[in-house]
Amino acid sequence: MIDSILLTAARILTFSGKQPLTNASGFFFRRDERLYLVTSGHVLHDEVTKHFPDRIEIEIHTDADNLAESTGFSMLLYNDSQSVWRQGSDGAGSIDVAVLEINQTALPERAVYAAFTPDHLPRSTDIIPLGSPLLIMGFPLGFHDTLHHIPVARHAIVASSYGFRFQGKGYFLTDGRMHRGSSGAPVTLQMPPDHSKEKKVPWYLLGIHSARIDVNHRDLELDEGLGLNCAWYSDILMALTSNKHS
Repeated sequence: MIDSILLTAARILTFSGKQPLTNASGFFFRRDERLYLVTSGHVLHDEVTKHFPDRIEIEIHTDADNLAESTGFSMLLYNDSQSVWRQGSDGAGSIDVAVLEINQTALPERAVYAAFTPDHLPRSTDIIPLGSPLLIMGFPLGFHDTLHHIPVARHAIVASSYGFRFQGKGYFLTDGRMHRGSSGAPVTLQMPPDHSKEKKVPWYLLGIHSARIDVNHRDLELDEGLGLNCAWYSDILMALTSNKHS
């Protein structure tokens, strides 16, 4: 038996035409009858680095009894020159989270995956203590189980007060060793037994990993990196998957 959380994550390859560009992470999110791929906004479009893919590809398992069986699933990022993904913003600026609706009729007939749902988002009454242990499922530097096409888990902790917008932004901090390629990975916390009953994926979805955070004045020779990362709060997914989103 494989831990179901491993099947929530998807390795994302970006392309410009036939030219491969980057590797990143993402995960599946289901709301009502719709299925979405969630990742970081900068994975799909980044003015700073001049990263402008027009297509992405993910791996989809096709046999629940043999995870070595998979196929590539391609998704275009533009339709008539208009982007097809949704990305949010608030009063503090752009939010580095993007969702792309998956055409479920185009998926392989025996597609095998697991998805987070709104039920996996923490409630306003849930208390997430400082220092809570987290798992971040992703593909750091593209590294993963290439035979079974599944991600690896990195350990982190909640490093800023959960529920507060760090420095006024829509994210909180995690303390963990992260690498390029992990952008868009789900930041999760294991549910207590009384909350996880009958849940296929017994983990809270707290956030979406975006990037490492550093300080501008750090001496690159004397000072190590902070080892801190920003994770955007997962409740943004409710806005981005709403039928009212424009």
